[in-house]
Amino acid sequence: MAIPFPPEQVILTSIAIAAALVYLPFFVVGAARFNAKVDLNNPRAEQDKLPPYAQRANAAHQNSFEVFMLFSAAALMVYATGKASNYTSTVTIVFLVARLLHSVFYIGNILPLRGLMWATSIGCVASLMGTSLTVFNQS
Repeated sequence: MAIPFPPEQVILTSIAIAAALVYLPFFVVGAARFNAKVDLNNPRAEQDKLPPYAQRANAAHQNSFEVFMLFSAAALMVYATGKASNYTSTVTIVFLVARLLHSVFYIGNILPLRGLMWATSIGCVASLMGTSLTVFNQS
């Protein structure tokens, strides 16, 4: 798959998009908090008042923070080592799609697909880290 943008631009832009994806599930949580009349002075203490889908959205939000740290480090490793390529661009796009779908499947309580998207995103992180640590540049 040919990406029509410079690989370095794709790598850096993907970090910003991944940061935005961290907060996507939280919009579901916010709407549910509003509808459930949660006390916004202490919303974490009232998490159990939210419907199950909103509790899962909160968990997806927390999981997104965890994987974002790994992804941003991996992407910056690729960028800093000058290993950005069409291959790494493709991997970052797969990562972003997997993380979006992970949140959707988490909120929708579709466990097998959620797990598959989690594994895919972690595989992408491993691939980016591995690429940055190799002496061969993949194109």
